Amino acid sequence: MIVCVIDDLLFSIKIKDAAKHLGVDLYFERSADRIVDTVRDKQPSLVIFDLNSARLSPIDAIRALKADVSLKDVKTLGYVSHVDSATIAAARAAGVDNVLARSAFATQLGEILTTA
Repeated sequence: MIVCVIDDLLFSIKIKDAAKHLGVDLYFERSADRIVDTVRDKQPSLVIFDLNSARLSPIDAIRALKADVSLKDVKTLGYVSHVDSATIAAARAAGVDNVLARSAFATQLGEILTTA
């Protein structure tokens, strides 16, 4: 199970299609207030964040996950515009496990989904 914290329709569709093709279970959380509870309930092998989502507050969510003793070891991956160095730095400071440029994320999506 992979939890996706993504509100971008195009990337959501791309991820859903790849997961369906690969037989990977996904859950999309689109409420900033429910992210930590969803991760606690679903116990995913990976949480994918769109770091550019203003509505979902991904940096705050990552910080909250990594501060929770029972969730700190859940793998996290964020993707972001490659020119957004401030968001990249903030995600790393919050404790995200891996940050990829949007283009690299799209290119490596199949591998990301199957190795989570």
